[in-house]
Amino acid sequence: MDRTLKSLSLTLSYPTRALQEAMPEIGGVLASDTRLTAATRRALRPLVEDIAQSDIYDLEERFVMLFDRSRTLSLNLFEHVHGESRDRGGAMVSLMETYRDAGFEPVTSELPDHLPVLLEFLATQPFAEAQDTLADAAHIFQALAKRLDRRESPYAAAFAALLQLSGRTADIEAVRDLLNEPETDPNDLEALDAVWEESEVVFGPDPNAGCPQVREMLSRIDTPVTPAPHHAAE
Repeated sequence: MDRTLKSLSLTLSYPTRALQEAMPEIGGVLASDTRLTAATRRALRPLVEDIAQSDIYDLEERFVMLFDRSRTLSLNLFEHVHGESRDRGGAMVSLMETYRDAGFEPVTSELPDHLPVLLEFLATQPFAEAQDTLADAAHIFQALAKRLDRRESPYAAAFAALLQLSGRTADIEAVRDLLNEPETDPNDLEALDAVWEESEVVFGPDPNAGCPQVREMLSRIDTPVTPAPHHAAE
């Protein structure tokens, strides 16, 4: 089990009192992983403390406003690639098959492409394979980190950490494309309804859905990436 990927999965999950109680241990894991630079580990500290110490109702409200009511901050990765198109449904069916072939059965109401679910799965895989998958989503992590930074949200640090663990530098054009998508005010319910009013995600047999590896399941996320510059020990 990769404890850092598991810890990031939990950190990006809907906040609960149980999660708050676990944050000191989660923070210890994140603070001790030398795959992350010292600067990245320091940046994660305010997020860990915020989740651990804030009022649970405030945490829940902020989480919903960020990730559930803002499509451009969605934790469902295929949302940033397929939107609500039929292609997304086929990709998720195949991703679910990949989970099951590896003996991983998500016990959750979340969709298969939900980032905390994917991270929990990757935590059980060899890191080289997990890193390949993270690299495929590097541009999404970069875009989400930038959007959250603009909102002065401590959650930005979690996406910066995932980008660093991917070992890649996100493709600039792909990041720009994501950042060019208009943001909707989460308090404007009519605008939100209009944004979400797209074609239904369809699940079920897909003649093109085989049983490929997770990396292939994220092939539509894949963009050209370049090796990240070497970080000197901090």
